[in-house]
Amino acid sequence: MERRKFIRHSTAATAGLISGPLLASSAGQAGPTLKDSVKAVRPLVICTWDFHKASAKAWEVLKDGGNALDAVEQGVKVEEADPDNQTVGVGGRPDRDGNVTLDACIMDKDGNCGAVLAMQNIAHPVSVARKVMEETPHVMLAGKGAEQFAYAMGFKKTDLLTQRSKQEWLEWKKTSKYEPVINIENHDTIGMLALDQDGDISGACTTSGMAYKMAGRVGDSPIIGAGLFVDNEIGGATATGVGEEVVRTVGSFLIVELMRQGKSPQDACEEGVKRIIAKNKDKQDFQIGFIAINKKGETGGYCIHPGFSYRTYSEAGHVNNPSKSYLES
Repeated sequence: MERRKFIRHSTAATAGLISGPLLASSAGQAGPTLKDSVKAVRPLVICTWDFHKASAKAWEVLKDGGNALDAVEQGVKVEEADPDNQTVGVGGRPDRDGNVTLDACIMDKDGNCGAVLAMQNIAHPVSVARKVMEETPHVMLAGKGAEQFAYAMGFKKTDLLTQRSKQEWLEWKKTSKYEPVINIENHDTIGMLALDQDGDISGACTTSGMAYKMAGRVGDSPIIGAGLFVDNEIGGATATGVGEEVVRTVGSFLIVELMRQGKSPQDACEEGVKRIIAKNKDKQDFQIGFIAINKKGETGGYCIHPGFSYRTYSEAGHVNNPSKSYLES
């Protein structure tokens, strides 16, 4: 498949990507607070990509007065259960050895979090991640340990490799060429953030990772601070795309900290992408997308290449938002 061709911004625009000092706020300095005169937009859910069924499910929880943690778990489970989504859960594309391995994390309003990494044979890794958070003293469980814990918690063994994904893997093996394709569903994680009626924020992120990855590869999605971060005083952020680059900048944590300094979710997402670009001046053939939400119910999204979008659902409606991008088509 021929890769889409993109043009760079002008030299002047590229020169402008050098960003200011990292996290310059002083220790102990109070973060921004929501003024009493500002009416927050809530409840609200936002998720990466046009996963309208997932955002609709989360909204069902929120509109009935449910909490943000339940909303994000129930929302992303829709995609985990969909065999036609080859980037998440059942039907996810396998690694180079033909094994489907899943990663997920979840984080609540109190900063509690749980994650599973490189787990096989379990259809709903986000729910296992929640069990890790609620039932163990740990944050992360990986591989066989995560799988055995899931069985102990009552999860059933499931064959995750569908016939469609298996046939595509067998075709890929003829050349075994590893080349992520921008905005093609071989690495399109679902990350979701919710603000409930009480003003509390939670988030979840789940993926089958890059198609035909090396066995054992884990990206940003289950890593708290990289693929997902929530601070209930400020807001939350989550990511999609080439996870290695998000990990290098601790992207979601960075965006929340930028919002702590007073940036809007949109401006914080843009700065997050620019930090990644700054570390990859000679390599821009990959996609990263960030979304964020703050306590006011303001949202933002930004990416490297055109084509990324994100869903929002509130009383104002259910909308797919094309993201602004650093590069132009």
